[in-house]
Amino acid sequence: MVSSLAQYPIDVPEEDRILRHAPVCPLNRVREALTTSVCAWGAALLLYAHGAAAVTDIDTGTDVATRVNTGFIALYGVIDTSLEITDPGSGWTPRLDSGAYRGSRVGLHGAEPLGGGNAIVFTLENGFSSTDGTQQVPGSIFNRQAWIGASGIWGELRFGRQHSPIYIPFKGDLDAFGAGTIASGLNNLSKITPYASNALAYLSPSLAGFSTTLMMATRDPSEHDGNGIDGYYVTTSYRLDGLRLSYAHQQTHGAGALRANLGGANYAFGKLRVWLSFFNGDGGTPVYHGAGGSLSAQYSFSTNARASLGYAHVRDYTTAGGSADQFSAAFEYNMSPTLLLYFSAAYLANHDDSSFTLRGVNVTGLPVAYPGAPVAGVQFGVVERF
Repeated sequence: MVSSLAQYPIDVPEEDRILRHAPVCPLNRVREALTTSVCAWGAALLLYAHGAAAVTDIDTGTDVATRVNTGFIALYGVIDTSLEITDPGSGWTPRLDSGAYRGSRVGLHGAEPLGGGNAIVFTLENGFSSTDGTQQVPGSIFNRQAWIGASGIWGELRFGRQHSPIYIPFKGDLDAFGAGTIASGLNNLSKITPYASNALAYLSPSLAGFSTTLMMATRDPSEHDGNGIDGYYVTTSYRLDGLRLSYAHQQTHGAGALRANLGGANYAFGKLRVWLSFFNGDGGTPVYHGAGGSLSAQYSFSTNARASLGYAHVRDYTTAGGSADQFSAAFEYNMSPTLLLYFSAAYLANHDDSSFTLRGVNVTGLPVAYPGAPVAGVQFGVVERF
């Protein structure tokens, strides 16, 4: 994530591209503040100002590279709140959600230069609910990310809790909805492991359009089984002009072991971008065993307004003859570089005894009223980035 601020950018989840424009505080200014008896946290807050850009922005300018060469620390965050009205087969139910599109979070990230274009980098990130102020995971202050690593022209190494590599293409390169909101059939009908603890990861730089991420997660000592390896992950991608190709695989072990694959392509035709993807998985808790794909498209009316349509299908192998189809639509509008408004609508048709439902990034979907029940919903939300 912090590596996106380096001179040699590395692919990161779409939702974390906010960091490419996150306002920063040079380390020497923090140190000066400390010597004048002002706490580092307070000094950092005084130096930050609105400067985050849209989540799809990419910045690889020399000013960004200078940040790593001189060292920095930055406070950033996302507040995502939405009103959802859903009918899971038992009547329309309204509710207020947090993190339906981009998980609400606050975090710190930074870099300490080592010379020669190399730096020590770190990220600490906490997820919370913007509807009631509670932590996303009670008792875990940095439940989203807590890692330290090293970055340079050779790539990046990370150690600690972090996004799993399969999450990288999932959150931006495989459907028009960024695998978020109730509109994403990719999110509703598939299953992956988004985070990995006790993980060691290598993120390669982009070479002739190719990049890859490799991860091995060690098993928590409390599990007392296996060979000490909790899982393996790999992601590879290729970009050439308007074409993007990606593939990701994971295999976790122990309780709730999950094997999953994701892949797809997207291509831009002027103001129109089209996504085609596939997914499959076996395992997890609750048990998932399915395979399917999605087709979606997004049209940009301007730099601030865009509309999306999508279709997704899954074959559900947990029940005889089970399957589901989802039809979706969405509209997004950037009120400012930091404020995004979104509208989503979806209809999910379960077949036979399948029980898929509509959900969001950090939102648990309402359970269907009965196996095979159709689910429909609309959602109005706002995302504020700082």
